[in-house]
Amino acid sequence: MSAHPFEIVDVFTPRARAGNQLAVVTDARGLDTAAMQAIAREFNFAETSFLLPPADPANDAHVRIFT
Repeated sequence: MSAHPFEIVDVFTPRARAGNQLAVVTDARGLDTAAMQAIAREFNFAETSFLLPPADPANDAHVRIFT
């Protein structure tokens, strides 16, 4: 499996390292559902988000969220 870029962000807080950690895979192209589930399980956070190109050009992105 090739590497996919990701960020770890703190949500629900105005301060770094104080909220819930969220993993965001910033380019999830090429990942199927099983791969996304495996990655989310590896992060072991409450939520992991996967950003994909939008199906409709009127939108900015297609986001899949795994809990």
